[in-house]
Amino acid sequence: MKKHFHSVVLDKDKCCGCTHCLQRCPTEAIRVHGGKARILPERCIDCGECIRICPHHAKKAQSATLEEISGFKYTVAIPAPALFGQFNHLDNIDIVMTGLKKLGFDGIFEVSRAAELVSEATRKLIKENKLKYPIISSACPAIVRLIKIRFPQLCENVMPVLAPIEVAARLARKEAIEKTGLKSDDIGIFFITPCPAKVTEISSPNYVKESACNGAIAISKIYPELTKAMDHLEEIEPLSQSGLIGIGWATSGGESAAMLGEKYLAADGIENAIRVLEELEDEHIRDVDFIELNACSGGCVGGVLTVENPYVAQARIHSLRKYLPVSLNHIGENIDDMMWENELKFNADIFRLDEDINKAMEMMQKMEQIYNGLPKLDCGSCGAPSCKAMAEDIVRGKAKETECIFKLKEKIQSVYDQLRTTF
Repeated sequence: MKKHFHSVVLDKDKCCGCTHCLQRCPTEAIRVHGGKARILPERCIDCGECIRICPHHAKKAQSATLEEISGFKYTVAIPAPALFGQFNHLDNIDIVMTGLKKLGFDGIFEVSRAAELVSEATRKLIKENKLKYPIISSACPAIVRLIKIRFPQLCENVMPVLAPIEVAARLARKEAIEKTGLKSDDIGIFFITPCPAKVTEISSPNYVKESACNGAIAISKIYPELTKAMDHLEEIEPLSQSGLIGIGWATSGGESAAMLGEKYLAADGIENAIRVLEELEDEHIRDVDFIELNACSGGCVGGVLTVENPYVAQARIHSLRKYLPVSLNHIGENIDDMMWENELKFNADIFRLDEDINKAMEMMQKMEQIYNGLPKLDCGSCGAPSCKAMAEDIVRGKAKETECIFKLKEKIQSVYDQLRTTF
């Protein structure tokens, strides 16, 4: 099986095996054995819920550091629009971008510029009736991976247009090459990210062979130095080239509003997103053309790698938009270079019990028998998130039935009864 890269990792020294993360993981990617949590890499979607919920800070996200930009002759920062909602009393986006240049970046290319291009490309595809309805946004990589794992029949509904990050990285690289005359390998493109899923998407992309980004730096990691740099600016450069449509992508509903239509649905927070996907799978959602789903509450401003309360950041984004034009970026007739390179497909290996179909069927029957004998309380005390997951772990040889406290109690009672009868 292909080796999986993940931004979200576990710090075993801090883990107390409390099972908080177990119950909140949307893809049942966590097990707790021997008093420590373990993340199943083939199921993790890097949504960051375990980071958000862990009371001991045992889950963390890996991301690039500011020092890594020194490895390139020319570097470009591509900040997520969510970054602009992190600062109090900000009325000029150029202050943030000038601050990024002071930190050592040679150029800035706003992801919000690319978001406006993606919005226009989507409107064009909708007008040409080239997408399967209802269309599901492909902007949130955690949602895309969630669909691949839990809702594979909806893969065809996911919009096959590159996410703004990838579009921004490609355009930023092209502009840098034209400006400097340097080779592509000498140019570093770094995304300033609000969430771990985007870090993973850069290192292990879903729908392109290789990302145009060289790395992603967490907003929380760069925030202290950036704030300091912004406080000591002598001159503010006019760098902003995006409008309210692009900046609006930072919050839930921003992408949907850019469709300029009425038949759309926007949901944020992983649990709400799952509820929408379940209803969509059951064909309970009708009369909707476009569905925007964000794994984080409030949208990208709610990412676990941000520093500000998502609702405060959301209010700041709305305030910033008042000073901006509607849109400053437009595409040409040809949008082929904005489309996916790879088809989104379900990876059956994740759930395959055995390569031999007959053995797999036997294991499935055994799993059903074990499940029927479990209490079906999904309490998590066994270290698995549900009784069904526990039954699967037992069949795979990764757990024992006596790890269920109810089954253990039954066995102890049985042994006690035998001993009492014997003596």
